[in-house]
Amino acid sequence: MKIRKMKNHRSFLLLCLSLLMMVQLTAQQRQILHGKVTSQTDKLPLIGVSVAEYDASNRILNGTTTDFDGNYALRLSGQPGTRIAFTYIGYKPVTRNLTAGVSNLNVVMEEVTQAIREVNVTASRQVSAGSINIAERDLTFAMARVETKDLEGLQVASIDEALQGRMAGVDIVANSGEPGAGMSIRIRGTTSINNGSDPLIVVDGIPYDTNIGSDFDFATADEDSYAQLLNISPNDIQEISVLKDAAASAMYGNRGANGVLLIKTKRGAVTKPTLSYSFKGSMNVLAEPIPTLNGQQYATLIMEQAQNAGNLLSSSVTPFFTIDVNNPYHFYNYVTQSTDWYDALTRTGFTQDHSISLSGGGDKAQYRTSIGYYDQQGTVIGQAYSRVTAQLNLDYNVSDYLKFQVNFSYTHGDQDKNYTTDLLNSAYTRMPNMSIYEYTATGEPTDNYLSPNTTPQGYWNSNSNKGIYNPVAMANAGYWKIKSERILPKFNLQYWVIPEVLKYQADLAFDINTTKDIRFLPQIATGRLWPEVSVNRATDLYSEAFNVQTFNRLYYTPKLSKDHDVIGLLQYSTYDSRNSSYQEVSALSASTYLTDPAIASKINGAGGLGLSSGGSQARSLSLMAMLQYKLFDKYIINGTIRRDGDSKYNKKNRYGYFPSLSLRWRASDEPFIRDIKQINELSFRASTGVTGNPVSRNYMFYNTYGTYGWTYLGEPGVYSTGLELANLKWETVTDYNFGANLLMFENRINAEFNIYRKRTDNLFFNSVNISSSTGYSGIPMNVGIMDNYGWELSVMTQPIRGKDWQVDFNINLARSQNEVVELSDNIPPISTPTASNGSYLTKIQVGNPLGSFYGYRYAGVYLNESQTIALDKKGNPIYTYDDKGVKEAVKMRFWYPSNGYEFQAGDARYEDINHDGNINSQDIVYLGDVNPLLTGGFGPTIRYKRKLTLAAYFYFRYGAEVINQTRMDMEKMYDYNNQSTAVLRRWRHPYDDPSQAPADLLPRALQGRGYNWLGSSRYVEDGSFLRFKSLTLTYTFDRDKVKMLGLNDLKIWGTMQNIYLWTNYTGMDPEISLRAAIRSGDLGKDTSRSGRPQEFSIGLSTSF
Repeated sequence: MKIRKMKNHRSFLLLCLSLLMMVQLTAQQRQILHGKVTSQTDKLPLIGVSVAEYDASNRILNGTTTDFDGNYALRLSGQPGTRIAFTYIGYKPVTRNLTAGVSNLNVVMEEVTQAIREVNVTASRQVSAGSINIAERDLTFAMARVETKDLEGLQVASIDEALQGRMAGVDIVANSGEPGAGMSIRIRGTTSINNGSDPLIVVDGIPYDTNIGSDFDFATADEDSYAQLLNISPNDIQEISVLKDAAASAMYGNRGANGVLLIKTKRGAVTKPTLSYSFKGSMNVLAEPIPTLNGQQYATLIMEQAQNAGNLLSSSVTPFFTIDVNNPYHFYNYVTQSTDWYDALTRTGFTQDHSISLSGGGDKAQYRTSIGYYDQQGTVIGQAYSRVTAQLNLDYNVSDYLKFQVNFSYTHGDQDKNYTTDLLNSAYTRMPNMSIYEYTATGEPTDNYLSPNTTPQGYWNSNSNKGIYNPVAMANAGYWKIKSERILPKFNLQYWVIPEVLKYQADLAFDINTTKDIRFLPQIATGRLWPEVSVNRATDLYSEAFNVQTFNRLYYTPKLSKDHDVIGLLQYSTYDSRNSSYQEVSALSASTYLTDPAIASKINGAGGLGLSSGGSQARSLSLMAMLQYKLFDKYIINGTIRRDGDSKYNKKNRYGYFPSLSLRWRASDEPFIRDIKQINELSFRASTGVTGNPVSRNYMFYNTYGTYGWTYLGEPGVYSTGLELANLKWETVTDYNFGANLLMFENRINAEFNIYRKRTDNLFFNSVNISSSTGYSGIPMNVGIMDNYGWELSVMTQPIRGKDWQVDFNINLARSQNEVVELSDNIPPISTPTASNGSYLTKIQVGNPLGSFYGYRYAGVYLNESQTIALDKKGNPIYTYDDKGVKEAVKMRFWYPSNGYEFQAGDARYEDINHDGNINSQDIVYLGDVNPLLTGGFGPTIRYKRKLTLAAYFYFRYGAEVINQTRMDMEKMYDYNNQSTAVLRRWRHPYDDPSQAPADLLPRALQGRGYNWLGSSRYVEDGSFLRFKSLTLTYTFDRDKVKMLGLNDLKIWGTMQNIYLWTNYTGMDPEISLRAAIRSGDLGKDTSRSGRPQEFSIGLSTSF
């Protein structure tokens, strides 16, 4: 018994010893390797170096990255025969075989530099120039680049908003302040009149549609509805580049005539799986509103302007403005009210943005997948935008010769808009002496909106579907919802036919985009009566776009001698698109709660009710050849030839040839500059090229027909809707660019300068006048020539670069001018000069820029009757004789004899250019144009110990004239609209002594008469501004500390956006959209009722 016990104890002890030895052995095998990675150049630590342990089969066993001090800690697998690899962009890879017992390994990494004879050649990072990657230092054309790490912390729905002012020659302006509204982008000016000037967006080498053909019937679609097509999550973007000149955009031919915006998304790398999360949350605060009259001031103004016009308020209007206790309904609902409609409609907005991603991979496969959620509550009731995004990028290396790539992205967007786009305008102009909710005759408030079917201001017009309404009821009960789904699969195959010499690449990409557009106009907002078609009006529009693109490329990269280098590309591509839409508009549902047009309701009748559909198809293809040759690493020439075809043209003009040629001379490698140590790089570039810009409408080379809405003898009537335009040609853009690049003081100064000229021939115009005997008033036609020319300067500096402190300062400037050089005589003015208030003469005129406007010169106010006397050129009164032959002074008149209005004391005064005593079309002069003289941005970035970063950015435009349409509407004192408090300074009595008159005196109030608000210099203001765009403070925690929390890294930041605006402009915001329709004459008009909101954001990012 004792022997058995002793044996058991002995066995137990042996087991414990064995386990202890195994634990010790395992601990030895799973040791941790420490070390530090530094740069050989400046001895500073390198951040983010990838450190990985590989086995004999080249598989990754473990991995990590260096922290901000260049330190790393890697837990080893303990397997025999492993090695450690250190990789970092711009540095030579370092590999070390593991030696038993080594626990510390410091590495010094060398920049990719090699000596060739007496010439130092520094390898540059490869950048995407569209279809091909080229070393950045070998680029022969104009290109700008921004990395999204420079934009970190900015709270934006779309990346284009964050790019404002950051790239020379790229002018980006917000379309509106609504959530989800996009940006208007112009690269080197406006190149077309009616054909669109938006650049091509390219994502991971595949063009990304953001425009819909003008002939595609999206019913009531507007710019903002589809501006969010560029709804890629900013968190998924790694880098953004802009191709500016024709030599650069030649890669994309006819679709890149207005420049190209290249977006490169993040991809996986050879690292262990990494889970990353980022969050941004912000609060949006509206700018101060325009101060408006209260109820009492408004009523006084209405009575005064009626009296000045010699009008008596009608009995139907009087109860709204006079106190009558015998009319208690109007007493409680109108006369005693003073409603702030703007305050009732606006709120503080909040935004949240979440993104989570997983990335990693080995030598065979790398992956990155992400999911994002963005939600923005607008600053106006009824406005919001939310988006869900998903992205998957997969790279699979089958062998050294064969590689596959798969990209897949999905976006779901929900945008809430107000049914009417003029809600804030209505909030400003709605009668303030009117209640939001209805009161009973005894003065008891109710929950019913006060929405009378008519007021002194008018009523809602059922046929035009616009008019007067209760703004709060419209915001809460009416709606406009846009739901979009977008799927973009892309497949890529790369095969080395001859290793390192000839590579074949094929791309197949799909773009499936569907949009559901739902609107509802409730009766409680308009107060209209049954059976008008505006009562409970519902719209359901479904539209879809399906695009297929293919690219077949052959890359030729032979290994020649050290003095010669060649890159060749042969590409064939196709683009097919199909769009369709289906719409139902109904009205008169039984209740405000029945908002679906599928519910029993009226679908026939006037006012646009009914069913409709539309669709279009288009195809384009191109063949391109490109060859770049480099001699002695300092003489580079690049040539491209394209043949593009587009289905929008007749066979005779369907195809076109578009060549380009560009050069680069690296002067810094010449003997006479090489010894100047301060110069690291000095290069000069020159390029020229031609690109074709196709028309935006399909089927114009066909005769098209339509049918009348009635029949005769059972047959519908047929009529011609479009003439066959067999001679319509491509718009061609010929571009000349000269540039220089300079790097100095160990790359601490990086400057780039470009000067360019772009000429657009065969300008496309939608409606050229022709004889009415043809049955048409106008037809589309190629009509003329337009130039854009200017210069760009971009300077990036690093004045301080030390161990603890680093300061960067970047600035860019651009000057872009536009001029119409030649134009057909059949081009009509965009607006005709008439004797009416509120309009400017806008026309396209040779010698002037596109976007010019013309009007009268405002000269103040007639302070007294004596000032209304007409004067000749010498300043003497102009006289006439009455019927009795008595000499009398002539008063200033307006458009005599067709109108003959005589100006009175208190009226607006306009300059009589020809001194004939008559203000008419001969006194209309050029007042300015919307094109800025100078645009740009600048800002510093300050870093301390690579942990604390402070970044500021400023954005400016200088020299653009803006028509302050808002001021015109809010100071006209002409109808029943509410006005700004500026009208309290209006003329009310004569000033016999002009020196006693206030300098900012406004004309008198005059209801329905006079010409006090003509399109004149009174409302044309300098739109120059400097905006403090953003300020971001970022703190990065020590990796050693955050690892105690189970994290790899942790970064937090706070950001303020739209902080302050310096401007002399008196409107809400001088930053006006560039997308206003030229044909409508709205280009250059500021109709905004709210400035850009201030945004205060916090955020964090981490990885596991």
